[in-house]
Amino acid sequence: MRRRWLMRFHQGTVLLVAVLGLARSVGAAEPVTIEYWHINSPTFGGPAAKELVQLFEAKHPNIKVVEKFQPGVYTGLMQQLQVSLAAKRPPAVAQIGYNLTAYAAGQFPHVLLDKYRKSDPAFFKGIPDNIMALGVLGGTLHGIPFGVSTPVMYYNADLFKAAGLNADQPPQTWDELQRQGAIIKQKTGKLAVYLQQPNDEWIDQTLIWGNGGRPLSEDGKRIGWDAPEAMEAMQMWQDMVNKSKIGANLTWEEGLQAFLSGHVAMCLTTIGRQEHMRRNATGFQVRAVPVPRFGSKPLATATGGNVLMIFASDPAQEKAAWEWIKFVLSPEGATIWTKGTGYLPPRAELANDPRYLKPFFDEAPLMKAALQTFPYAKPWVSFPGPRGLEITKILIKARDEVLEGKRPAELILKEAAQQANALLPK
Repeated sequence: MRRRWLMRFHQGTVLLVAVLGLARSVGAAEPVTIEYWHINSPTFGGPAAKELVQLFEAKHPNIKVVEKFQPGVYTGLMQQLQVSLAAKRPPAVAQIGYNLTAYAAGQFPHVLLDKYRKSDPAFFKGIPDNIMALGVLGGTLHGIPFGVSTPVMYYNADLFKAAGLNADQPPQTWDELQRQGAIIKQKTGKLAVYLQQPNDEWIDQTLIWGNGGRPLSEDGKRIGWDAPEAMEAMQMWQDMVNKSKIGANLTWEEGLQAFLSGHVAMCLTTIGRQEHMRRNATGFQVRAVPVPRFGSKPLATATGGNVLMIFASDPAQEKAAWEWIKFVLSPEGATIWTKGTGYLPPRAELANDPRYLKPFFDEAPLMKAALQTFPYAKPWVSFPGPRGLEITKILIKARDEVLEGKRPAELILKEAAQQANALLPK
């Protein structure tokens, strides 16, 4: 009797332990871990990236995000992405610069995102078509626009006043800029304008779009640098530097410093520099307006920033990556991101919402120039094919030669376009 009781007790105990163990294993399932690669250094959005991860994980305890800063901006990240894909250990989601989106979409395996338009339509509401188009190639959605920046024209209001110009009426066209620039140089001895010259062709594309050209033909078969609109715009830039001598030919950091120290009256660069400009101007008031137009042509600017692309092959990681993307572009996430970087929110209405970004924009008047530019955003064209990076280098070299002023822009750009066209996919 006692033996039978002990056996039943033992069997019941084993069953209870098994049930409890199963429940414990289900309840304590390991969270899905994803890697998020970005270019946000400690001085440019890094703290915002960490804050986003912290809040996301609090809302999604079943997902862990490992954020990894990649040095060398978008090109550096791209190089590391190539290595990780070759080793079959890519990040689940990564920032891809607009100028490299076609390259990544054409060369790397990734998740196509059109299916989420059907399964998650609410997410896409409020993102304008011209912004969403930044992640579309060949009619397919490859990435979600995340970082959105526009070029703006910062200007030194005090130099305008010193030249006898109305600081409340800065130039709205390139002709006006050249006329007012000549007056500024004559009256103050200062240079009139600097256009940013980093290791990319963002401002070059802005000039081409603005003058009615296209950086790349619609069929992707021809570079637009040898079109009349492009050559005219680049010749104007050359003339400002070498003929009228109102323009500065400097590296990006040198040009910014020349403006901030009061030696250049106007500076065309990214809105992402607005906080740096505001804090570091030496003894003068910085203002900002949209970049100048070409005569009566409508404003058009190349859009800087990045898309978020999913490289996860595991379904659970892909799902977690999509949840991460939805969060960072949510009103809460976008507010943190804009405050921490200076990028514009893809959903522009957040700038007028007192719950989110209205207080920030009210206290950051330089940002208004970017908001005014937002409706006129064009793609920062990414050159397709395995040799897209080589094409970019050819065009940067051509820009640098144009600004040296030793040969007419037309000759330089025709040669560069011929070289670049030979590298495009046939």
